[in-house]
Amino acid sequence: MSEFFGALSDRTPVHRWTLERGGVRVRVLSYGGIVQSAEVPDREGRRADVVLGFADLGGYLDHPEPYLGALVGRYANRIAGGRFPLDGRTYALARNDGPNSLHGGDRGFDKRVWNAEPVEHGVRFSRISPDGEEGFPGRLRVTVTYTLDASGALRIAYEAVTDAPTVVNLTNHTYWNLGGAGHAGGHELRLAASRYTPVGADLIPAGAPADVTGSRFDFRAGRRTGSGYDHNFVLDKGVTEAAEEVAELYDPVSGRVLTIATTEPGLQLYTADYLAGPFAPGDGIALETQHFPDSPNRPDFPSTVLRPGEVYRSETVYGFSVR
Repeated sequence: MSEFFGALSDRTPVHRWTLERGGVRVRVLSYGGIVQSAEVPDREGRRADVVLGFADLGGYLDHPEPYLGALVGRYANRIAGGRFPLDGRTYALARNDGPNSLHGGDRGFDKRVWNAEPVEHGVRFSRISPDGEEGFPGRLRVTVTYTLDASGALRIAYEAVTDAPTVVNLTNHTYWNLGGAGHAGGHELRLAASRYTPVGADLIPAGAPADVTGSRFDFRAGRRTGSGYDHNFVLDKGVTEAAEEVAELYDPVSGRVLTIATTEPGLQLYTADYLAGPFAPGDGIALETQHFPDSPNRPDFPSTVLRPGEVYRSETVYGFSVR
């Protein structure tokens, strides 16, 4: 079911789609592919919205930087120096994070209105990113499908094809707060990741992935998230054809549990320490499934190169339960 949600300054309309199944209600926007809300029950059966979002389109237009709930691309996370080499040529990107390119540049996928069509139990968004958009080569045709399964799990499936060699790394930037409100630092997180990528002051990976053993980056047995994280974790499973469970977020107060399964090799944990505007630092936790930051400049990382004739596919599933 869709409804008019507002319009941009050029009168481009934005619609909101409501998906409801298995006791879960999710609302997504054609602007930025944004997950605006996700209402799920607690251990007493009381439903609350567990993602950070704005009530109207103006909130997203006035506060774009947190990327609340957004579909991020062409390249999620950072590319060092806003440049990368490919097939003997260096491409210069929009630099919107100091000297670096972040989340697709000045006007990435999160700031575009997507075409939308209904599918069974969901909606499919699509758009063509033209050659040279934000500096990225190749005409990229992208589809992203949001569906709810019978249990109420939210499945996001990404596909893309290109007419010239390019790099692609898509994710969703929802901030989760399983309590429905307040500070999320008391949530407990489990991650199937034995390594993470240390970063420099500019949050670009520095050196090889490091072992998490004995450090605050060891979430393998589960621990409170606290604060101070904006890091990529190297998932033990690597790249997989089918989504495999890699993370569990638990709120002891409400009893809500979020599980994340993905085909991706990495997951960015961001504890929202710099969240501003109507939200306070730490009000949510972003868990972005992805390839690693700066992969186009790091041949030792899993490749993000997409060539003509190939199909980029990625899938992440967010499951909800209680205990």
